[in-house]
Amino acid sequence: MSYDVAIVGAGILGLAHALAAARRGKRVVVIERDAVAAGASIRNFGFVTVTGQEAGDCWTLARRSRDVWAEVAEAARIPVLHEGLLVTARSPEAEAVIDAFLATEMGAGCDRLTVDGARQRCPALRPEGVTAALLSPHELRVESKTAIPALARWLAEAHGVDFLWSTLVHGVAAPVLETTRGRIEAETVIVCPGDSFQGLFADRIAAYAPTRCKLQMMRVVPECPVALGSAVMSDHGLARYRGYADLPAAAALKARLDREQPAKRGNGVHLIVVQSADGSLVVGDTHHYGETPDPFVSDAMNALVLDELDTVLDLGARRVSETWIGTYASAADRWRFTDAPDDATRVVVVTAGCGASTAFAIGEETIGDLLGSTGT
Repeated sequence: MSYDVAIVGAGILGLAHALAAARRGKRVVVIERDAVAAGASIRNFGFVTVTGQEAGDCWTLARRSRDVWAEVAEAARIPVLHEGLLVTARSPEAEAVIDAFLATEMGAGCDRLTVDGARQRCPALRPEGVTAALLSPHELRVESKTAIPALARWLAEAHGVDFLWSTLVHGVAAPVLETTRGRIEAETVIVCPGDSFQGLFADRIAAYAPTRCKLQMMRVVPECPVALGSAVMSDHGLARYRGYADLPAAAALKARLDREQPAKRGNGVHLIVVQSADGSLVVGDTHHYGETPDPFVSDAMNALVLDELDTVLDLGARRVSETWIGTYASAADRWRFTDAPDDATRVVVVTAGCGASTAFAIGEETIGDLLGSTGT
């Protein structure tokens, strides 16, 4: 089998590269070791985030990726379940971060809301748990576990991308890939390993010193219907997302949260709440780092997240219907890397929790680098 572009990995980053190459008119194959996509790309919030991404290329690429997501969602009939983001504040220190953010280029199009304005947007907000809020119109939400398979099907049907599922690639020396289905040839090879570092090009990946981040997430079902209207975050997001947290004004907020909520800060609790079509809520999450995260769900960690949820939102009676662990690649000194083993091969890894938010633009960047900016 011979192709113009071979992509190893069918997560969102691999699919994004497949789209960018297919739009250039290239014959593309995506090779995935599992029978279906089952990694980080389907275990997250499906929350395509612009506001709060790290200043610089991360924010710029997130803006572009959000626009591509909107195009693709319509074309592939992937439902956009809601749009926008409401980041709540509950202290003067948090409000100061919102004000500082709004004064930056990244605050364009965003607004500061009063308590009443925030509750008009999301009536479930607890008035005693909110003093102000940041409203962004830029975000959109899809259901990851169905959106990723739908995206793969659309790439196959609309763009002629071939998919080889349950196929392991055990050697790459462009233009040859050695796989469990035999030899495949491709002029260009792009490896998107996610947080699997011991396979292809392990020595080159190790040079970037990546580790893995373990997340705990859950689905919460309110007994009475609740309409969020947008994604909701708490002020822990203002102290964690680099677009806010890197601002000088954030130092006082981080110090206050460290002092008053050490358990949440120490376990990387960062509240995000998004809504599914059936009314249930995807809620998370915690952050723990290590080369091999343990596979177990901790009730204590879920309790911290649920406490933060109940501080911000009044859902009434609710139950947790499922809980799961996600992982993603992480690195201390970068949010992504692209390595070039040779002129025809790239290894692309997002080392932060923003893969779904930046993948499409990264794919365009990689394909432009390999094939030329004009696509000729």
